[in-house]
Amino acid sequence: MLSAFANCFRVPDLKKKILITLGIIALYRVGCFIPTPGVNGSVLTQYFESMSSGKGGTLFGMMNMFSGGSIQRMTVFALGIMPYISSSIILQLLTAIIPALEKLAKEGQAGYHKINQYTRYGTLGLAFLQSFFIALWLEKQVIEGMAVVNSPGWGFRLVTVATLACGTILLMWLGEQIQERGIGNGISLIITAGIISSAPAAAQMLAKLMSAQTVGADKLQPFELAMMTAFLFAVILAITLITQAQRKIPVQYARRIVGRKVYGGQSTYIPLKVDTSGVIAIIFAQSILLFPATLANFIPSQGFQTFAAAITRGNWLYYSIYSLLIIFFCYFYTAIVFNPIDVANNMKKHGGFIPGVRPGNQTADFLDFVLTRITLAGAIFICIIAVMPDWIMASFDVPYLVASFFGGTGVLITVGVMLDTMKQIESHLLMRHYDGFMKSGQLKGRR
Repeated sequence: MLSAFANCFRVPDLKKKILITLGIIALYRVGCFIPTPGVNGSVLTQYFESMSSGKGGTLFGMMNMFSGGSIQRMTVFALGIMPYISSSIILQLLTAIIPALEKLAKEGQAGYHKINQYTRYGTLGLAFLQSFFIALWLEKQVIEGMAVVNSPGWGFRLVTVATLACGTILLMWLGEQIQERGIGNGISLIITAGIISSAPAAAQMLAKLMSAQTVGADKLQPFELAMMTAFLFAVILAITLITQAQRKIPVQYARRIVGRKVYGGQSTYIPLKVDTSGVIAIIFAQSILLFPATLANFIPSQGFQTFAAAITRGNWLYYSIYSLLIIFFCYFYTAIVFNPIDVANNMKKHGGFIPGVRPGNQTADFLDFVLTRITLAGAIFICIIAVMPDWIMASFDVPYLVASFFGGTGVLITVGVMLDTMKQIESHLLMRHYDGFMKSGQLKGRR
């Protein structure tokens, strides 16, 4: 594997792509430290640090993870790339509902560019909307008698909306540059860079726990650290296996004789992924569950405050609803991206069939039968990964920032993106007759 990494810089084109990608990521990290005008950054950082040392559990905490800590400092990239992700997911859902978008998606490259343009418009709208509500939220925050906003009012709101929205658009453009001129996976790499950027803070917090003077639950013992490290490697291995796991459905195509030539007759397979939804199911479930906790900061009603407290981390109701939502969205997203009826009709149209299964409706029923069962296994695994940081936080008495690196959304995204990126790099190496990262076989990404 080390020789494969060394070979990356022996291929001129690949070396150029890697350097461009690293340069854009460095530019992104520089932007994560440019503050938004009118915000008292030290006071806001104090608020987020107090939240990260506890149980966490607000929508802003999740956005802070995806933005690489930019919300904590309220920089120009505070919104991160989340508006683009939300817009992409919304367009993908609407494509399965609106016939005009579904027809557009089947038009090939032209349809893809048109939908991508709609996604950009949706990103701009969501960025304006989210930045406006963040500006309102900032004006109401007072930590230990100190206001986060120095001069509240419409002037501050307009400047904040313009700054944060432009930062999101710039991030979207940087992601597209990585996609076109770099090694690919531009948006995913920006998200991963933001997640990894909080690793030094988590390591510093972990070191403080190891060197604590008090004996007992406040001090992390070496044996506990060894157990957490073992859990981390086990989680990474399990995520890698489940991400690449797939059920191969054999497909046989009938032979056709046209003149003196024989067409078809080859055998192939349909790869049904065990985890089709990936991290999207967790994002949906977290957004729904954390939304009431975030609204509790704006709604003073006692009844709503009680309801929001009942579905926060640490309560059995939270984990029950969280698991059910993840399973639901796993099936929901899988049903959107994979249509067994369309696959069965396309196979029948081109003379393909599954051995032992009649073409047409029986093929669609068979694919749905298999997909339903393997999706359940993937959904249960995603539930375990999603609640693992809470289990580690309760078992080892560590802050949520530390526990989030031993499972959860961040690890799931990081491992998946690293697999995709290594797959991209390996394809360039194999094209130039170099060895890949593995001695036998090839890497498989999420796609």
